[in-house]
Amino acid sequence: MSENSSSNPNNLCKSAHVSIDEVWDLLRERAQMVADREPQLCSLVFDTVLNRDNLGEALAARMSRKLSREDMSREELEPLLGEVFDSQEKIVNSAASDMMAIFDRDAACDSPLEPFLFFKGFMAMVTYRVAHHFWKVNRKSLALYFQSICSEVFSVDIHPAAQIGCGIMLDHGTSVVIGETAIVEDNVSLMHEVTLGGTGKTSGNRHPIVRTGVMVGAGSKILGRVEIGCCAKVGAGSVVLNDVPAHVTVAGVPARVRGKANNPAIDMNQRFECGQI
Repeated sequence: MSENSSSNPNNLCKSAHVSIDEVWDLLRERAQMVADREPQLCSLVFDTVLNRDNLGEALAARMSRKLSREDMSREELEPLLGEVFDSQEKIVNSAASDMMAIFDRDAACDSPLEPFLFFKGFMAMVTYRVAHHFWKVNRKSLALYFQSICSEVFSVDIHPAAQIGCGIMLDHGTSVVIGETAIVEDNVSLMHEVTLGGTGKTSGNRHPIVRTGVMVGAGSKILGRVEIGCCAKVGAGSVVLNDVPAHVTVAGVPARVRGKANNPAIDMNQRFECGQI
């Protein structure tokens, strides 16, 4: 069976571009402000940002603090993550893109430092990206270990074989589930309790394709190898069982077309937009 049931090529990390150096400068600037204002957070910001030389080192420090446990201590985990981030610039760039996507779209986010330090949706995406790397190089047991820890720590369960682009916002993150053969393109926003689930088939492409610019509302379930078209919007609490055209809003159980949509993942507009489709 082909990788993609659609004739359209996948747009993964092609339309979301940021400067790692600029993001790193923003992080350091805001981290210094936090250190000056909040002495109780000095240890955290110095360890994860101000004492680091680049974004890859910072990510290794932050994630090792969050993911370490008896199974794998920080002393084991940080060098492992550091090696991944040092050798895989694409992962660091993807993390920077995700960070800026949250900063740009989330009205509750005042700087890129906030998702880096505090937002579990962002940290879950970084963990997925590490797991995906290990899956691709056939270290599948280690990949599944990171998936398990991500589910336990962040309440986000993303199979390491899933294909996910850049500029991804998992808002809150809690109870997001993304299955093994799912494809999520660039600049997508997923609210909490979203499921990109399978149909129960034992093999083959059985999870959704979510195209660039899509927003999926809280609690929505998209099931099977359906395609959510570019810049479509899925209303909160919907159950999607069939393909969704580009630039429309769907809602309901089962989901039906309710109106148009423009650029919902970026605008984060939850309302239905009436008008001719």
